[in-house]
Amino acid sequence: MKLSCSEEDIIQNLRDAGCNEKDISSFLECIKCGREPESFRLLKKQRSRLLDTVHEEQKKIDCLDYLVYQMKKTNK
Repeated sequence: MKLSCSEEDIIQNLRDAGCNEKDISSFLECIKCGREPESFRLLKKQRSRLLDTVHEEQKKIDCLDYLVYQMKKTNK
C-alpha cells in the first residue's frame, strides 16, 4: 500500500496519536511489505486504547458531575 504522505508525516501522525515506537515501527514495516490488513489492525488497536481512555475519563467526569449535583440539591 502506498500512502500519499511522507514517512516523516506518518511517524509524526502516529506519535501524535499516542503510538509507541514499537507500534510505529511495526506499522511502517506493514506498509512497506504490503500487509494492509495488519496495518489496519494496528491502527484499530491504538484507536481502541484511546477510546478506552476516553471512557475511563468520562466516568471520572460523571462522578464529579454527580457530586456537584448532590451538593446543589442539598443547598436548595
